Amino acid sequence: MAEKSTCLTNEEAVACCAEPDEATKDFIFQQTMFRIKDPKASLDFYTRVLGMHLLKKLDFPSMKFSLYFMGFELAKDIPQDEDERTKWCFSQKATLELTHNWGTESDPKFSGYHNGNSDPRGFGHIGIMVPDVQKACERFESLGVKFVKKPNEGKMKNIAFIQDPDGYWIEILNPGDILNVIKTSA
Repeated sequence: MAEKSTCLTNEEAVACCAEPDEATKDFIFQQTMFRIKDPKASLDFYTRVLGMHLLKKLDFPSMKFSLYFMGFELAKDIPQDEDERTKWCFSQKATLELTHNWGTESDPKFSGYHNGNSDPRGFGHIGIMVPDVQKACERFESLGVKFVKKPNEGKMKNIAFIQDPDGYWIEILNPGDILNVIKTSA
């Protein structure tokens, strides 16, 4: 007996969705949080390799952790006044919050965080849009970035997956190529 597909049709997917309530009209997706072992390695990766800026750093000494908010906003747009910078940071869309629990960077027993891509699977990756996947990947390769998948590998061509210093996966894609990726891998 054939196994029944659990894939929703387009119509079924649309039928599962509610019209957003007016009360949610000003909601934004503000952040995704990664726990990081070493802030020096992660800050270098996200600024030098991916081109993000540090939008705001917050320290919580009593709880022994720091937060580093990263994003693609222009450096000139980041307020210099710390209170204004904090409010501004939390009003930006799609930031990346890097959470560092103090001491993990120098603890030889600390093995790292689960990236969600091995069992038990959960979180998978974030996606970064680039103008040219091939050129971006050539640059990543020259910088010694670890690849999970290069653009010419696997069934889905013209997308890549790289890893940050903590092993989190980052999809590298171009919206102009995505229709071809979908059509050739369906």
